[in-house]
Amino acid sequence: MARRDTIVTIIQADSRSTESADILMMPLAGRPLIFRILERVQATKLSGRTVVVTTTRPEDDEIDDYCRKEGFEVYRGHPDDLLERYYQAGRLYNADIVVKIPSSCPLIDPDVIDVVISALLDAPGHYDYASNLHPPTYPDGNDVEVLTMEALAKARELAGKTFERKNTTPFIWENPGSFNNLNVEWQSGLDYSLMYRLTVEYKEDYQFARTIYDALYKRNKLFGLEEILNLLEFRPDIASINAMHTGGNWRIHHMSDLGKLDSEPINI
Repeated sequence: MARRDTIVTIIQADSRSTESADILMMPLAGRPLIFRILERVQATKLSGRTVVVTTTRPEDDEIDDYCRKEGFEVYRGHPDDLLERYYQAGRLYNADIVVKIPSSCPLIDPDVIDVVISALLDAPGHYDYASNLHPPTYPDGNDVEVLTMEALAKARELAGKTFERKNTTPFIWENPGSFNNLNVEWQSGLDYSLMYRLTVEYKEDYQFARTIYDALYKRNKLFGLEEILNLLEFRPDIASINAMHTGGNWRIHHMSDLGKLDSEPINI
C-alpha cells in the first residue's frame, strides 16, 4: 500500500476551467471558493500532499499569489496540456499515487474522496485507475479520480488527441484494455448523478453553492453530502437555483460526441 506521503492530491485551478475567469476567487462563507475546496481536501484522511496546479498564463497569477500567501503549494505548468501539467507536478513531488480533484467542486464531501482513494489502495498493484465517474452515481460535484504515477506516465507518453491532453485522464478511461480501471459506486445504491449540481461552472451554480454555505457552514464547516441532500429535500427552492443546468454532465456530452454513450461502463 502506498504511504500517505507518496500520495499527491492535485487541485486543477486555472481561469479557463470555469465560465467566469474570477469565479475561483468569489467568496463562500467569507473565503474564496478555491480556499473552500482546499479546506475540504485537506480534511480527508488519505489525500496526502495537496498541490494546486495552474498554468503559466499571466491571468492565473492571482490564483498563484493567493494560494502561496495562504500557505498552499502551487505548481505552474503547460497552459494547454493538462496531462503534461499533472505528470510534471506528480514527478516533482515524487508521487506514487495522484488524486485529481477539479477546482469546480467546493461542495465535495471529504469522505467521498477517501472512499475512492481507499478503493485503489485496498487492492495494491491491481488497479491503475479508480474513479466515481464511469458511470457516475454521486451528485455531480463529488468528482474523484485516483491513478498510479505509472498510469499517468503511460498516458502522457501515448495520448495524442487534443481532448486527451487537455483533460488528463480520458486516454486511461477510453482504453480499458491498456489499463485496469475501477469504478466506485455510491454506497447508498442511489444514482443522483443527474439530479443535483454540486459543481460550480455557471453563475447559478455559484449562487446555489453560496446558499448552501450560508445555510450549513456555521453549524459544521465540513458539512457532508448527507447534510446537503437533507437541506435540499427540506428547501426545494435552493435546488431550483441551478436546476436549469441539471440533466447532463461533461461525460455524457463527451461520450455522446464519440458515439459511445451506450458502451459498457469501465470495470464496475
